[in-house]
Amino acid sequence: MILKAKEHNFTTFDNSELFYRAWHPSVGNKNGKVQKKALVLFHGGHEHSGRFQDLVERLALEEISVFAWDARGHGRSPGVRGYAKHYMDVVRDVDAFIHHITDTYKIPREEMVIMGHSVGSVTVATWLHDYAPKIRGAVLGSPAFDVKLYVPLAYPALRVWQKVKADSFVSSYVKPEMLTHDKEEAEARSNDELISPNIAVRVLTSLYDTAKRVIADAHTIKVPVLVLSAGKDWVVKRGAQEKFIENLGSTTKEMVVYPGFFHEIYHETERARPIARVKLFIEECFARESEAVSLLEQGENNAIYQTLQKPIPAKSWKKPYYAMTAFSLKNIGGKLSEGMKIGWKYGFDSGSMLNYVYKNKAHGVTPIGTLIDRVYLDSPGWAGIRQRGENLQQALYESIVEQQKTRKKVHVMDVAAGPGRYVLNVLKHMKDDSVTATCRDRDEAGLEEGRKLAETAGFDNVITYKSGDAFDPKSIKDTAKQPQIIIVSGLYELFTDNKMILKSLQGIYDRLPKNGRLIYTNQPWHPQLELIARTLVNRDQEPWVMRPRSQAEMNQLVESVGFKPQKMWIDDAGIFTVSVASK
Repeated sequence: MILKAKEHNFTTFDNSELFYRAWHPSVGNKNGKVQKKALVLFHGGHEHSGRFQDLVERLALEEISVFAWDARGHGRSPGVRGYAKHYMDVVRDVDAFIHHITDTYKIPREEMVIMGHSVGSVTVATWLHDYAPKIRGAVLGSPAFDVKLYVPLAYPALRVWQKVKADSFVSSYVKPEMLTHDKEEAEARSNDELISPNIAVRVLTSLYDTAKRVIADAHTIKVPVLVLSAGKDWVVKRGAQEKFIENLGSTTKEMVVYPGFFHEIYHETERARPIARVKLFIEECFARESEAVSLLEQGENNAIYQTLQKPIPAKSWKKPYYAMTAFSLKNIGGKLSEGMKIGWKYGFDSGSMLNYVYKNKAHGVTPIGTLIDRVYLDSPGWAGIRQRGENLQQALYESIVEQQKTRKKVHVMDVAAGPGRYVLNVLKHMKDDSVTATCRDRDEAGLEEGRKLAETAGFDNVITYKSGDAFDPKSIKDTAKQPQIIIVSGLYELFTDNKMILKSLQGIYDRLPKNGRLIYTNQPWHPQLELIARTLVNRDQEPWVMRPRSQAEMNQLVESVGFKPQKMWIDDAGIFTVSVASK
């Protein structure tokens, strides 16, 4: 029986309209109505959703609706062919697509299996890692964690080219005959006008960087995963796939290799074999109880945290390396770079340091010092912090607008605000007298700076600055106005004890009214954990050792006191998240 796809569009995070297909099987007397379970498909690079028609028919899933998009710059979706500003924009599109399916078809993500192929598999794996969705399971076909470029030093060369020409493109070297043994499929691909050989260099390089961090941090992914690998793949390397499955934190995980298969396993001459395995996996996912792993007690990344708290073994090459690095950062960087000078004086995680990072203006002694400061401010963590600030403002703006639908006045409280720059920025942008705010903190210097900023902007009657302890429920409750939105930003990341976090979250939950909003941040990953722990100091002048919390762990903390996470933002490097939850 041929299943006919219905064609639709959805609006993604940046208001782009992306195309997708939906297949709703007829079962019994349901006559093709939307089912309460879903399989969501994500195609590979250069591809489009129409290429899944044969797969959908062969799967012949009963009582399961199937959805497949055309990624931005692909198929019938708009955009320059093969282009995105950053690979993470495609991951953000995935989350928007899942939200659309849930909102439009009333299918909860708890009743979904997600399936990708090639680049689409990496996109799915990244979404699983970054957004920590509660789904039934995921199938990753021929995941392109490490693309074969065949040219020595290809990635360094591509990065240089990207700096010379920001929006440069390369054309795929892969011919249809290298993707499948099926001559008819190869010919169909060659004649498909919706397939473009082009891909943006910025997509290739950011795909490579993203895949590396997802593989390294795959232990935080807990959902059931099936990886299908081609035994003779001319496009991607199997070693990266094997490393991913080895690191994967799922209790249900499997990797199946098909000897002799080319990259397009769902279009191979013997595709019935992997398709049958996929169907069995999907049925098993829906048949078994969802796997729930509690992270409230043990948390994530404790082994890494404990290792970094211990001194480096005397015979390790790391000992002199980090000693020399710390010496240089303190005695050269700390004297020439204004930012590093602030870090060494107040701590690299201090409010003073963050204020300097947000300003993003390099200062130093001599031009060399300014150059060192510029490099310091452009480090991955600080770039992520600035993107987090932008995401915070977006989250706050959307939360205020949402509250204004049912309230005449909206009051915002930030329980650890420092000067509260982003709160002030949002209120200045809105210019709405019905929106007020209270910024609280234990650091009186930060509060005083905030008062001056508000007074200069003419908002001293709109924003109140008051001393308060974000970990003390009584202090959180001690406010003159009832807040409808409470923000806790950049605070929980500094503390490893979940009991402290839960105490704070419970106080916030009790203070908010029904349908109130919590805006919270998290740090699920950092590329320089060891460098920072071995060379820099925190606000207490002790080694700055961080324990990143997976987004799954952070969400569990929030959910355990009664909140329901609604939406999340993440920076391009995957270091910081901003989330909104409702009471």
